[in-house]
Amino acid sequence: MTSHDVVARIRRLAGTRRVGHGGTLDPMATGVLVVAVNRATRLLTYVIGVGKTYTATIRLGVSTVTDDAEGEVTGRSPVDGVTEERIRAGLTALTGEIDQVPSSVSAIKINGQRAYRRVRSGEQVELAARRVTISRLDAVAVHPPTDGSVDVDVEVACSSGTYIRAIARDLGAALGVGGHLTALRRTAVGGFTAAEAATLAELEDRAPNVVQLPMAAAASRFLTGREVGAEESRVLGHGGPIAPIGRPGPYAVYAPDGELLAVVSERDGRARAEIVLAPA
Repeated sequence: MTSHDVVARIRRLAGTRRVGHGGTLDPMATGVLVVAVNRATRLLTYVIGVGKTYTATIRLGVSTVTDDAEGEVTGRSPVDGVTEERIRAGLTALTGEIDQVPSSVSAIKINGQRAYRRVRSGEQVELAARRVTISRLDAVAVHPPTDGSVDVDVEVACSSGTYIRAIARDLGAALGVGGHLTALRRTAVGGFTAAEAATLAELEDRAPNVVQLPMAAAASRFLTGREVGAEESRVLGHGGPIAPIGRPGPYAVYAPDGELLAVVSERDGRARAEIVLAPA
């Protein structure tokens, strides 16, 4: 199932076309997909850039064209010299602010066409490195060699735009044996965790009431907030500016009753709405 498939299912359950998601999951991946319905879709632009956490399994000794288990095997190497100490050192070297080359089988567009489409049509694709931050990359378990390969279970906390498949590829390359991803689960998107997520089956049972969190509660997971009085609520609801408070934006603004009014940023001595969510 793709992320688009999930959105299509939610549209049917909620009875609305206004549904979107806050960051694609690969079809082989499981875990957290943030989905917004109706007006809340306007908040997704702020969700996409938040940090994410994952659990994953890397198989060392085998390379694939897609850097994951769905692709054709392109090489095998003996893993006799791959010790747990070398694996942990290799993961440490990939931690921090790094320049990462995305997987060639990605959704990045090259001259208007997705990279994965070019690869699957037989083209050689080279993508430019991107600066990403991998704040945590821990080996949870290193399994004994099986069938000429070594599996490593990892936990990752990273910035938006990081490719976990590329971590598997780069670790294998650094160890001289190749590597690819065999399992991937996204455990959190910013403040949204797997523990509070609903399955599609659960949403089917609740339809059309598919919303887990109201907008105000959801916005508090990824934006700082500010409450304003009745008059500023009225002005902001009409799209007008309000007094600044010296806070770097964007941030959420709430009415006295807790309703989410808008997302604002401060410029030219005023707090101005980037989006208005509760118009007057």
